[in-house]
Amino acid sequence: MVAGKITVVQMLPDLESGGVERGTLELGKYLSDGGHRSIVISAGGRMVPQLEKEGSRHLRWETGRKSPRCLQFILPLRRLLIEEKVDILHLRSRLPAWIGYLAWKSLPADKRPCLVTTFHGFYSVNAYSAVMTKGQRIIAISKTIGKHVHEAYKVAEDRITVIYRGFDAGEFRPEAVAEDRVEKLRLDWRLQGLKGPLIMLPARLTRLKGHDLFFNSLALIRHLPWTAVCVGDIDPASSHPPELRKLVSELTLENRVVFTGHCSDMPAAFMLADVVVSASTKPEAFGRTLIEAQAMGKPVVATGHGGSLEVVKDGKTGWLVAPGNVSRFAAALGRAIENEDLREAFGCSGRRWVAKMFTSNRMCEKTVALYDELISGRDARRQR
Repeated sequence: MVAGKITVVQMLPDLESGGVERGTLELGKYLSDGGHRSIVISAGGRMVPQLEKEGSRHLRWETGRKSPRCLQFILPLRRLLIEEKVDILHLRSRLPAWIGYLAWKSLPADKRPCLVTTFHGFYSVNAYSAVMTKGQRIIAISKTIGKHVHEAYKVAEDRITVIYRGFDAGEFRPEAVAEDRVEKLRLDWRLQGLKGPLIMLPARLTRLKGHDLFFNSLALIRHLPWTAVCVGDIDPASSHPPELRKLVSELTLENRVVFTGHCSDMPAAFMLADVVVSASTKPEAFGRTLIEAQAMGKPVVATGHGGSLEVVKDGKTGWLVAPGNVSRFAAALGRAIENEDLREAFGCSGRRWVAKMFTSNRMCEKTVALYDELISGRDARRQR
């Protein structure tokens, strides 16, 4: 922990749901618990009450709206950085990052806070995305992303720090989940009486998450006993969810696939699962649901690219499958379904693995250590 108390401002589009948002809350709580000042700027969302309860101050500024009106926040942010004597400005998304960077750049050099950006994904390589390289230090959430930043944007490796995202070790542990929470979801999702191991795909219903690969793989093992549950936000304005339901119908899997929509209690959801799946068609930047599932003692089946290669130990905590290969994905699911002892062994190994490497506390410690390094360097320069 840094010597002395610091003020940190984090900026992102909103606080509805997702890994970026949860990481923001976790860091805010860690800072507040350490006696520091945490300020978060976003357009708001369902996570704001938790953020504020855990000690952060929230400013509802719509800096992520794709409209010229978002430029109106540059001057208020500039004033905030001065008046609150902000030590760290941490930018987590591209449009808010432009607002943050322009406000930061407008300040005299000796009045600027330290600037940190986080690459949370494989952003399109263009001038708009390049704002995420403007940080004095750039956090990459995996080695995969760090390599992408270095190669695509020609950023020096010594400006990039890999800090894995983490899971809440207090929340994501089987013994912390009361049985009534699990039973509530079982009833809400009407899973009573369904047969066979439960295979869960926790992901928003978007094309990138590979639900079609998942369903086509399940069709190849229809002879085995299983129930599939898809947990994640369903956008009513998108054409993709109806297309997926049509595919399920065409594969005659309607009675074996359940769509739950958003779930606010993922630890309990994972307790229902026997196997957890990530079927992403493109490389994931990290794969947070995979570490959360492993933390709950669940074996995983994932497409073997991107961050999945770093968070899953193939043949020890789960199965990694060549991207897009339906038959091999089906074979991995089949092995998981048919071998309860192997599922248990992989689940135990997974818990030990992620507890060692991927806790949110570890993520926060490394992030604050980076803050400390930047602040110490800034203070040393100002004393010359």
